[in-house]
Amino acid sequence: MEFADNILRVYLKNVYFICGTPCGGKTSVSRALGKMYNVPVYDIDERFEAHQQIASPEYQPDMCRQFENADVFFGRSVEEYRGWLLGNRRQQMDFILLDLIRLAEKGRIICDCHMTMDELDRLSDPSRAAFLLRNPVDIVEEYCNRPDHQGFSDFIHSASDYASAAKTCNETLFSLNDGFYRAAKESRYFWLEKDSSRTVEQTAALVAARWGWQKDNALTVRKVEKGTELAARLLGFIENCSWTEAKDHIAENIRTWVFEDWETMFAALDGDEIVGMTSVMKTDYYPLPEIFPWVSCVFVSEKARGKKISGMMIDAANRYLKDLGFEKSYIPSPHTGLYEHYGYRYIRDIVNYGGGTDQLYEKDLK
Repeated sequence: MEFADNILRVYLKNVYFICGTPCGGKTSVSRALGKMYNVPVYDIDERFEAHQQIASPEYQPDMCRQFENADVFFGRSVEEYRGWLLGNRRQQMDFILLDLIRLAEKGRIICDCHMTMDELDRLSDPSRAAFLLRNPVDIVEEYCNRPDHQGFSDFIHSASDYASAAKTCNETLFSLNDGFYRAAKESRYFWLEKDSSRTVEQTAALVAARWGWQKDNALTVRKVEKGTELAARLLGFIENCSWTEAKDHIAENIRTWVFEDWETMFAALDGDEIVGMTSVMKTDYYPLPEIFPWVSCVFVSEKARGKKISGMMIDAANRYLKDLGFEKSYIPSPHTGLYEHYGYRYIRDIVNYGGGTDQLYEKDLK
């Protein structure tokens, strides 16, 4: 099944693409942007092994091809090596698009990838893409010297004739990227040449400026103390929020301050305005006294959604619990595929006091 380009563009409207040549800085800049703007990064190279596990020799022959050792792998001609790399990229694309469509439903995401301008014309537009370039001449040693490429470095150095393997690899990568390197500079897409005088963070800032991203320094998460002005304001936020099923119960917890020992509430603020809340509790709406601490009542106001505020609150709650010495935290949810994005894993189904079934999620805090 193929999807029309206009459909893909709509479903990928929250995806920002970092592309370019090997050693151009894609991964470093993607990670810097993700950290600076609290946006998740999707690295297609990191996903390759998982995609390979579900690939089929019938449909993805290049992805499924196995090599006996480095001598066999690098003993191919440049044409064979190049064809195999292009086949891998083409065959992985279906997996990548399905992943991105799913992830982009939750907000902005950065994709660290190897796409060409023609491929991006189908999926996106210049306002959501950047090319990071480095002249693709003799890049194997530079590639191998990166800590995140240690596996490839070990593999190519295991060849009986490293010099020959490196030569084949360099020639293959040059043949793949030389035309692309020059075409990117003549395209309508934004590009930056790698420059040792510019830090990764400075490069990331240039990309963000091109995309129109503004760093939101106003978002904060604060622990709520009993009897404080923040507690009173949080009560007002809860009383007027849209969470009709739970707000009365949570508001009463604040009025009577039921929190004991380390139990507390957290409030998310955009500037001075409360836009979200969560709590850490010994018990929740489940007859499971042996399980604690719970991260509970996670809620963000409608107008503030899409800014990753839930993740900020959950992270703040877990840092607080870790500092207290807890090694795990728990979240209940009726949803699948939500809290996994915050590092939680499904444990089992649980029954609440109302007789309904929810899912129990656990996270290691070590």
